[in-house]
Amino acid sequence: MVIEPVSLVDDIVLRLATEQDTEALLAACLRNRDHLARWEPRRPEEFFTVAGQARRLEALLDQQARNQAVAWVLADGERIVGRMTLNDIVRGPFLNAHLGYWIDAGHTGRGLATQAVLEVCRIADQELGLHRIAAGTLLDNVASQSVLRKAGFEQFGTAPRYLEIDGRWQDHRLFQLILNDRPAF
Repeated sequence: MVIEPVSLVDDIVLRLATEQDTEALLAACLRNRDHLARWEPRRPEEFFTVAGQARRLEALLDQQARNQAVAWVLADGERIVGRMTLNDIVRGPFLNAHLGYWIDAGHTGRGLATQAVLEVCRIADQELGLHRIAAGTLLDNVASQSVLRKAGFEQFGTAPRYLEIDGRWQDHRLFQLILNDRPAF
């Protein structure tokens, strides 16, 4: 898959993740462990190791090779300050993916997440040929909901006990963005 890097806010680049990002991803996860804990599943200690990050990245890149996912990093030079992922890509009449993302605690509130989400949506539409992107947020994740709304997503529902986040099954607001109405085939 060839998707060119894109410059965002403050010279931060959105680019495809590579195996060489393992140690930088680990550093970002360690740096943001407390910041992200309430928004993510509880992670085993192994997640916070080079081997754990290498396995996770290898699995994502394998899904990407099978056109089931696309994984990006937000890079400030060699330092990773966020990640964007399109997961569960489904072709055929659905042409759908799920969007997931996080931004480094030191880079929030600058519009970086919104710009990155807008760019991922552009790529999903123009380069991947998807029709729809779905995303979910915890009910109280107002910042993420704001990012999605600024990027054109609309809330279409609430899912009770949708994902296990921070150790318990939690309700989520569900959002979608219809990218186009081109024929699926």
